Amino acid sequence: MLTSIRLLHSPGNIPLKNGVVFLSGEDEVSQLPLDKEQQNFINQRLFKLNKQQVFWTNEKLQLLFVRPIQKKDASYQLEYSRKAGASSWKFLSDFSSPQVFFYGKSERLLLAFLEGLILSSYSFSKYKSKKKQVPDTLEVITDITEEHQIESLLASTLATFEARNLVNEPVIFLDAIRLGLEIERLGKTYGFTTETLDESQIASLRMAGLLAVNAGSEIPPTFTILKHKPKRQRFKKPIVLVGKGVVYDTGGLSLKPTLNSMDFMKADMAGAAAVIGAICAAAKLDLPVEVIGLIPATDNRPGFNAVTPGDVITFANGKSVEILNTDAEGRLILADALIYAQKYDPKLVIDLATLTGAAAGALGKEGAVMMAKAYEEDKSYLKRAGQEVFERLLEFPLWDEYGDQLKSEIADITNLGGATGGAITAGKFLEHFINYDWIHIDIAGPSFLKTGETYKPAGGTGFGVRLITQFLKNICN
Repeated sequence: MLTSIRLLHSPGNIPLKNGVVFLSGEDEVSQLPLDKEQQNFINQRLFKLNKQQVFWTNEKLQLLFVRPIQKKDASYQLEYSRKAGASSWKFLSDFSSPQVFFYGKSERLLLAFLEGLILSSYSFSKYKSKKKQVPDTLEVITDITEEHQIESLLASTLATFEARNLVNEPVIFLDAIRLGLEIERLGKTYGFTTETLDESQIASLRMAGLLAVNAGSEIPPTFTILKHKPKRQRFKKPIVLVGKGVVYDTGGLSLKPTLNSMDFMKADMAGAAAVIGAICAAAKLDLPVEVIGLIPATDNRPGFNAVTPGDVITFANGKSVEILNTDAEGRLILADALIYAQKYDPKLVIDLATLTGAAAGALGKEGAVMMAKAYEEDKSYLKRAGQEVFERLLEFPLWDEYGDQLKSEIADITNLGGATGGAITAGKFLEHFINYDWIHIDIAGPSFLKTGETYKPAGGTGFGVRLITQFLKNICN
């Protein structure tokens, strides 16, 4: 994987070596250190025939020439640059010292191109007996950007790698206890503090949802608190991030069908991974905002003492819940974390969770469902960040009528809505446990891919890390 970038300036004074040449327009072709015949060859194919890539070689050089796709929509133009970077990695990965020569005027296009290239270099090969050797350093030759922009780009992409690693780990390794230890390790690496509460502490806090979901497991739950607290802070109050940490979900006694639905349930902690990755990036960049992460973690198994449909549990805020389906478990552990978040008097709480198949059914892998009780300004910052990194959000309503589906005959509410609006009724459930500004993001669709595409690999995508990191950067400016 690419983990570092060496930035060199003055591309016109550095001879071309094996690598990728990014050209944003015809006028840059004449700047290439090639003879006229070679320049004409490149210009003809890239800009006259409108090819996206042109391969050129002789006995000394192998070069891939790339141009961006022109789009009026800025977010799509940046995304196509990421995809061009992803396809370029296939070419560069065979070189021991890959290089990118950028001849262009747009720093944003360059950074998007590099982002796609770096993200596509990721692989999870921990359990493979044979590992492909690929370069870990990329040389970028350009005058259009500076070191601090490269450092910011690397912080978000490498934090995305951390999230992908966590999602891709099987539960035989990454159980709830191990997740707490991995967070502690990452805290030491990136510079944020951590505290992991054990089962007795969780019980003393009356975290009824986490204890109920964990009841069928032989491995105790954990509740981990991550804190990035810089010396200089933009706001008086912290941003709190909550991530669903179900490290494996069988559905409990409401058992999932095994075919095509349980084999990737190690990914049910992708919300937790996104929160962890975002705090890694925030700490690495030393962003001037206090960020607190809350990770309730457990597996959901149909063990001897497993919670059963029809059981009633009471949360620390006094709300009683009739459990109608043990596979609607994520909202139960998120409720505990949302109650706990109140102690920080937060400016804003954002939770990320692989919460419902309904959200995946609505948007597929192309984006995430968002619901909110927050200021329009905060929502717009988040939506804008989604457009900028192409981790897009679509806001669903929290209309009162959806809450009627959660009515219970014997408790305050149930943990399951009706046959329609499942993503929204899950959000309405969570709404019972907040008393602050709050945004809920259901990442069930884009968090895990069975087949990779462009810069998103098969397995965990790390969706949410770049989104939240960009949001935090935006609100700090």
